[in-house]
Amino acid sequence: MEIVARSSSFPTADSEYQKSKNIINFSEGLCLKKKSQLKAKNPIPQLRKKRKNPPIEDKPFPEFIEQHYEPALKEALSQQGISDLELEFKKDQFPLPGADECSQVIGQWDGGKRRFNVYFLDDDISGQKAFSYTAGGSAPSTIESFMIDERKVNLELLVMYTVQRLNGQKWLARN
Repeated sequence: MEIVARSSSFPTADSEYQKSKNIINFSEGLCLKKKSQLKAKNPIPQLRKKRKNPPIEDKPFPEFIEQHYEPALKEALSQQGISDLELEFKKDQFPLPGADECSQVIGQWDGGKRRFNVYFLDDDISGQKAFSYTAGGSAPSTIESFMIDERKVNLELLVMYTVQRLNGQKWLARN
């Protein structure tokens, strides 16, 4: 049973509460009515909450990179005309003296002449990231921060920013 408060300012003669046989009036102005009757008169149907699968970005970091990021990046770059792309995910030395190892996605094509690295310094897609590129097999000369303004990182953004960065180097299309 549910308790419903009644105010003295409401009209009582025509009230639904007075007409119903399932109402008990108390001197304090409280009414009791069965819950089943209240639900039956509710015009909004009760919606069942569907269980959503957790976002793929919540998967463990190595699983996300290997099962989702690498295939999506390979597909996006193949649409840009790169057919011989090789991607590798590994933990390797960050290319600064005295720096620790970090997780990296290393991509290369054109017989290894063009190479880029996406560094995940915190082993987390939402953590600090860096980017470097090199042509002709030399060591990277510049390491740039990568996706520093993004609060919420997802697969689509990660792939888009990588492709955008490679396109900015004019490696994908002649602008």
